[in-house]
Amino acid sequence: MKTYSLKKVFLLLMLFMFINNTFGQSILLSKDSKVSVLTCGTGNESYSLFGHTAIRVKDTVNAIDIVYNYGAFDFNTPNFVAKFTKGDLQYFAIAHPYADFVNEYNNEKRSVYEQELDIPENLRQKLFDNLNTTLLSEDRYYTYKFIDKNCTSMVVDIINKSLNGIVITKKGDTDKTYRTILYPYFDGHFYEKLGISIIFGKKVDHLGTKIFLPFELKNSLNKTTFQNHPLVKQSKTIIYFDKEPVTSWWNNWYTYVIILAFIILINKRSIDKVYLLIMGLLGLFFVFVGFYSFHKELEFNYNILLFSPVLLILLILNLMKNKKWTYRLSLIHILLLIVYGLFMINKASLFIVLPLIITSGVVLVRIAIKNKKPIPIII
Repeated sequence: MKTYSLKKVFLLLMLFMFINNTFGQSILLSKDSKVSVLTCGTGNESYSLFGHTAIRVKDTVNAIDIVYNYGAFDFNTPNFVAKFTKGDLQYFAIAHPYADFVNEYNNEKRSVYEQELDIPENLRQKLFDNLNTTLLSEDRYYTYKFIDKNCTSMVVDIINKSLNGIVITKKGDTDKTYRTILYPYFDGHFYEKLGISIIFGKKVDHLGTKIFLPFELKNSLNKTTFQNHPLVKQSKTIIYFDKEPVTSWWNNWYTYVIILAFIILINKRSIDKVYLLIMGLLGLFFVFVGFYSFHKELEFNYNILLFSPVLLILLILNLMKNKKWTYRLSLIHILLLIVYGLFMINKASLFIVLPLIITSGVVLVRIAIKNKKPIPIII
């Protein structure tokens, strides 16, 4: 997915309309026209971790070679971060000359794969018309949803619409959860993986029955039939690059474990308090986005048992030297940790959050012991 200013989008549309002699009018594709799905390789930037999907329409008779892309957004949108967090950020469709599209991915050293669709001329025309209608109407805007509505799902929807039925469905990995499907894409990006592990809630633990990632669509297309023949007529690699391995001295499992081990072994009250503050503030943030955001992936976040906002109350009571209630809240949170640990046993994110469970347990036990009322010894 790429960022585009509205001015740039307007200029691209006007240029495209000019080249094609009034783009808003219906252009009849020739019998030699081709439509294909482009799958772009993953990159190492946050926006490119999952790859990208687009549609190519090529017709040499009409001098057309266009790529339709549903993954554009305007970074200059007012309150961009707030809108993205809330889940009402508008993405939009845009068209590129094919050569420009491929050059961009070539410059980024990301592979591009093409799957030509074997569909009749009238359905190629219908798909082309639907794409153009969308591009030049308000329908080009859509509200981005991580699983339900993105650059890949929008491509699936418009192709199915043009083929007059639900032709493209997910093939394979339907017995895996969305969370499990996502994890391999974070190789070399440990803290991003940790982030989605703790901020995503119950929805991503459902079985991944929907196509929402580019390579899921690519694999599903290869197994899809249409009118008693394979939907994909021909597959080829446009450009290919080996993905460059990511190495970072800090973004890895080792620094994560070292930091948490330091908190456990150093056994300093000030460090324990900072740890509780961070965990509590994260919990408060999770509660806020759970109610504020329209992203269904952020709802019902059971990680609140680990990142509890009530830890902030415990911290305040501890600073006030209220030993009685500090001790009681510590025991309550230890119990919540036990419940959380049992609940996580069959979850894909168990091992990535286990060091946090252990660290929180040790810190809470220390606080409970330090604030437990001593038992008087009678001689």
